Amino acid sequence: MDTPEIAMLDAPVPVLEPIKGVKKAPLEEYFTSGHRTCQGCESALVMKLMVKAAGPRTVVLGSTGCMYVANTTYYSTSWVVPWMHTQLGSSGSAAVGTAAAFRALMRKGKIKREPINVISFCGDGGGADMGLSAISGALQHMDYNHLILLYDNESYANTDIQASGSTPYGAVTTFSPSGKVKRILHKRWKKNVAAMLAAGHPECRYVGTVCASYAVDFMNRVRKALSIGGPTFIHSIDPCPKGWDYDPMLSHELGELAVLTGIWPLYDVENHKLRLYGKSRGIVEGRQKRLPVRDYLLKQGRFAHFTDDDIDYFQAKIDDMWTKWLIPGVLPFSTDLLNEKAPA
Repeated sequence: MDTPEIAMLDAPVPVLEPIKGVKKAPLEEYFTSGHRTCQGCESALVMKLMVKAAGPRTVVLGSTGCMYVANTTYYSTSWVVPWMHTQLGSSGSAAVGTAAAFRALMRKGKIKREPINVISFCGDGGGADMGLSAISGALQHMDYNHLILLYDNESYANTDIQASGSTPYGAVTTFSPSGKVKRILHKRWKKNVAAMLAAGHPECRYVGTVCASYAVDFMNRVRKALSIGGPTFIHSIDPCPKGWDYDPMLSHELGELAVLTGIWPLYDVENHKLRLYGKSRGIVEGRQKRLPVRDYLLKQGRFAHFTDDDIDYFQAKIDDMWTKWLIPGVLPFSTDLLNEKAPA
């Protein structure tokens, strides 16, 4: 498909070359010590990699969530670059407003005309639920350069682990405890946010999924999104020791397992062309064997109540995603999905 024309950008776009391996990553840190995230918090690593990839000429906008509360204790912050708090559902609005303000100031000669990265992050509560409409609106304003990053720890982790639209099937949360009458209380399947936004915003030039366990890939997706021009979106899976109930030492391993079991496909849509990358591409091409979801689920206390039937059901859903969907792991169009039934 040919790349459609987009509105002429009159704000300069940064040129951020891909990082050729972990030893070539920038040494400078723009998200440093002093935060109060939990031990093993992958979302803190996401913040660190995100701004390391972007560089010093970056403004970060953080909507309400655990990455807001933990990183901005009164009179202190871990952010070396300028940072601003936004309301829970307004990551998209804040991104457009900030990018528009920079463009206006440059046009009027109030500030130097130079590339300035605008990154607005949100959690799954703010991005997959409350702020989804604002993100959708932001991705339609083609003449503003910004990146919206959804860090997804699959719950409202800021307010004690309530279920969100991104919480996986069967997971125990404070809204969905496992009980004697109803062992499985949460029966919704996780929203496919990145695919939804890619399919629904034909002019958006970059949408991708990432996992911080693959740090170089992660940073290069951020650099690509910031360099391509216009509004862009990245969705990150973030293992959460508190919400997922596991030993903090397993955070990195669980990120890898989310990809290797096929639960979290790594892909991007660049200029409207889909590409699976990393281990997910290996699965599609037969070079990487997809691991059983049991390896992933049973390392987490939130799935400790699962029976073998529950695990088999979860596995069948993931298998269908890779074998029956129109595009493996991405677009959930299939004639068979309507006939599925969850175990009693």
